[in-house]
Amino acid sequence: MNILVTGGAGYIGSHVVKQLGEQTSHNITVLDNLVTGFREAVLYGDFIEADLSDFDQIAKIMREGKYDAVIHFAASLVVPESVSNPLKYYLNNTANTANLIKQCVENGVKNFIFSSTAATYGEPAPDEVPVTEESRTAPINPYGSSKLMSETVLKDTAFAYEDFNYIALRYFNVAGASVDGKIGQSTKDATLLIKVAAEAALGKREKMYIFGDDYPTPDGTCIRDYIHVEDLAAAHIKALDYLQEKEKSGVFNCGYGHGFSVKEVLETMKKVSGVDFPVEIKERRPGDPAILISDNTKIREEMGWTPQYDDLELICKTGLEWEKKI
Repeated sequence: MNILVTGGAGYIGSHVVKQLGEQTSHNITVLDNLVTGFREAVLYGDFIEADLSDFDQIAKIMREGKYDAVIHFAASLVVPESVSNPLKYYLNNTANTANLIKQCVENGVKNFIFSSTAATYGEPAPDEVPVTEESRTAPINPYGSSKLMSETVLKDTAFAYEDFNYIALRYFNVAGASVDGKIGQSTKDATLLIKVAAEAALGKREKMYIFGDDYPTPDGTCIRDYIHVEDLAAAHIKALDYLQEKEKSGVFNCGYGHGFSVKEVLETMKKVSGVDFPVEIKERRPGDPAILISDNTKIREEMGWTPQYDDLELICKTGLEWEKKI
C-alpha cells in the first residue's frame, strides 16, 4: 500500500512510522509542517514539508500520491491552549481535517485512520468509568470538541461514500519512548505529565506542578489511563490491517483499562530516577476531568490488539532514558 502519514514527524506519528517501516513493506510518505515535529524522528519513508492549511498544495500532493490509506495525526493538542485560543483548534483540527477527508474522497483513498482522543468523553460520571466507545461524548474543552467534530465528518462521509472507511482511535494518556531508545518525545514546552516529570528529574525544570489536589479521587489528584507509545503505535498497525480485511468503519479506545493518579505517577518517576524533585500544588487547570479510564474490550476483541508494555515503571523509565539522550 501507499500510505500517507500526516504529522508523522511528531511524537506518536514518528513511532507509527517506525513500526510501519520495521514491520511492513508498505510505501510510506510522511507529511509534516515541522512546527512541533522533528525531521530526524522520521526513520522511514519519503518526507514532504507541508501544512494542511495550504489546501492547494494538499490537493496536489493527494492527486500525485495515489495513496491507498491516510493515517492522520497532524493536530494541535494542548488542552489549556484550546481553551484560550479555540479558533486555532477548530481551524487546524477540524477544518483542515475536513479538507483532508475531502481530498481522500476525490482521489480514491479508501482507508483513513484518525488520531482522536479520550477528551471526546468530557467529564464522565463515576458510574460511567471506565468509558466504552458507546459512552456519552460531551467534551469540556475545544480540543475535545474539535476532535469529536472531525469524527462526525468521518462518520457522515463514510455513510455517504460506500468505498470510504475509517478508524478513529481515541487515545488516552500517551507516554514513554521507543524501547530501543531511537525516538521519543522531543516537544519543547511539553505538557504531558510523564515527559514533564522526566525533565524535572533531570533538572531541566526547577520543580513540578500538580494542578489541583481537590478532585473527587482517593488522593485528590486527577487519575488517567497511561498507555506506552509503542503499544499505541501497534494499535495503528492493527487498525490498518482491520480496514483492509473488514472494510468496516469504527471507533476504538486505546488505553490499558486502569489508571494512576498524578501523585502516583510522580512517585513512580522519583523511584525510577532516584531523584526527589520538588513538587508544588497549584490551582486546577480549565478543562481537566477528574478521572478518565478506558474500557479497551472492543480493540482487544475485534482487532486482537494485546498491550506489551503495560507497566508504569517501564513507561517512566523509557521516557526518562529518552530525556537523558536529548
